[in-house]
Amino acid sequence: MSISHAPPHTSTDISGVSKNPKNPNPDDGPDSASTPPAGPTTGPELVPLVPASSRRTYVPRWLRRTSGPVLLLALWQLLSSTGVLTADVLAPPVTIARLAGDMIADGSLPSAMGVSLQRVAVGLLFGTVVGTALALVSGLFRIGEDLVDASVQMLRTVPFVGLIPLFIIWFGIGEAPKVAIITLGVSFPLYLNVYAGIRGVDSQLIEAGESLGLSRWGLVRHVILPGALPGAMTGLRYSLGIAWLALVFAEQVNADAGIGFVMVQARDFLRTDVIVVCLIVYAFLGLIADFIVRTLERLLLQWRPTFTGR
Repeated sequence: MSISHAPPHTSTDISGVSKNPKNPNPDDGPDSASTPPAGPTTGPELVPLVPASSRRTYVPRWLRRTSGPVLLLALWQLLSSTGVLTADVLAPPVTIARLAGDMIADGSLPSAMGVSLQRVAVGLLFGTVVGTALALVSGLFRIGEDLVDASVQMLRTVPFVGLIPLFIIWFGIGEAPKVAIITLGVSFPLYLNVYAGIRGVDSQLIEAGESLGLSRWGLVRHVILPGALPGAMTGLRYSLGIAWLALVFAEQVNADAGIGFVMVQARDFLRTDVIVVCLIVYAFLGLIADFIVRTLERLLLQWRPTFTGR
């Protein structure tokens, strides 16, 4: 077998201008041919791309979340120190902090918090059971939607605060009307969000489950309920906020204990500092409850990756 060592094929120049490898430009003189070639040319310098998020100065998230309340407290203290806010209108933060310490020391504030937490817990439990049960009946069955949804939609447009006189007549002035008000306020947000979550499940997932041989209960357990869980957690967060709002109104009804009772007494004696302490307690309790629900949401919805911001 022979191997050919023929030179490579060279293209024919048809431009009519002979190209001298030593003098590629025919217009240049003989001196240009003797000019040494320039050094190796380098391309543009490559700059590594850095994401915009990594170029930012890192600030701990807890510091960013607490900066707003701290600035608000600083502005409040400044206005109180300069006399813009008098003590009769709004006590300064230092006075309120001292008063809160005294109320904790004598046990009045912890006992009031315990009574209010008990009312919220019982009302939230009843409201969660009622709202979720109605949403399941209405969301899973068409006949349930026909029988339940219209009535619930009518009742939820009625302000639950306006039902307080009826609850007093029906249940008296004990704990029952207070728990009933909280239960009513909690039920509707849960019903709406659980119902929307059930009806928002993709129908293709239902068809896929049926093709895999899942029974009706299997579809509910493995497809519908997990798909409705994000909506249920959102409804629970709304319900917690309304529960604390309903508690404020409920504890105005002939209460003899609780944070609302302390506020009523402070109103009678024009103690704005005590009222502000009670409002701060309401805010902190609501914030803690929301944190618990968000933690529960992260644990239960690990299968659903979502955008968390940048």
